[in-house]
Amino acid sequence: MKILFLGDVMGRAGRAAITERLPGLRTAWGLDFVVVNGENASSGMGLTPEHAKGILAAGADCVTLGDHAFDQKDMLQFIETEARILRPLNYAKGAPGRGAKLFNATGGRKVLVTQALGQVFMKRPFDDPFSAVETVLKSHPLGGLAQAIVVDMHCEATSEKMAMGHWCDGRASLVVGTHTHVPTGDAQVLPGGTAYLTDAGMCGDYNSVIGMEKAEPMRRFITGMPKTRFEPANGEATLSGVYVETDDRTGLAKKVSMIRVGGRLQPSAP
Repeated sequence: MKILFLGDVMGRAGRAAITERLPGLRTAWGLDFVVVNGENASSGMGLTPEHAKGILAAGADCVTLGDHAFDQKDMLQFIETEARILRPLNYAKGAPGRGAKLFNATGGRKVLVTQALGQVFMKRPFDDPFSAVETVLKSHPLGGLAQAIVVDMHCEATSEKMAMGHWCDGRASLVVGTHTHVPTGDAQVLPGGTAYLTDAGMCGDYNSVIGMEKAEPMRRFITGMPKTRFEPANGEATLSGVYVETDDRTGLAKKVSMIRVGGRLQPSAP
C-alpha cells in the first residue's frame, strides 16, 4: 500500500498548497491512502468545519488534529458528524469525537489511524500516550483487520516521539511526529519494520517562524513583550511529510521517504 502523511497545515498558504497539489500527487504517485494533520489550518489555531471540508475534498482520507483541536469552537460539534476527523486519543475524558478509526483504502483494504498527544513540554498535562496507543494497537493488530496502521505522535520533545516509534515498532506501519513544524532528516524503517520520522514538518510558508509572520515572534524573543497577534505567513507553501510503502500481508514498511513539494524547501518525491 502507498501511504502519504502530510504535516501540520498552516493557515491559508498551507490550505492553498493542499488544494492545488494534493489531487495531482494522489494520481501521480498512485496513493492508496492520505492522512493530513490539519490542526493549524484555520488562522494558525485549530480547524474550522469549512476548512476541514476543503482538505478532505482535496484528497485527504483522514485529518488529524492536535493540542489545538478545539480552538475553533465549531469543531466541537462538527467532529461528531465527520468521522474522517480525529482528535488525540488522550486529549480529555469526555472530549467529542474519536481518537482512532479504521478507514477504507483502495482495493478494499483497511487502514487504522490514531493520534496521541505527548506530555513533555506541553502546556497542560495529558493522559499517558503510550498506554492509550497500546490499547488501540492491541484491539487492532497489524496484519489482521488492519492492513496498515498510522500513528501520529503530536508533541514537542523529539525523545518522546522516538520513544513512541520504538514502542510501536513491529506493530504499526508508520509512526510520525507532528507539532513542531520543522521537518527532520531521520526517515527510517525501524528494526521491527515500522517506518518512522521524528517530525513531518508543516504544509506552510517556510519564510517564517514555524509558519508565522516573522516580526512578532522575533519581537517577543528579543523584548519578551507581545505587541500584536501571531499571524500565519502567506507566501508560497511547501508540502512536507512522509511517504511509506507497506507490505499488504504484514502491514510493515518496505520503503519510507521524506516528502517536500513546492515552496522554498528543496522538492523531493518518493
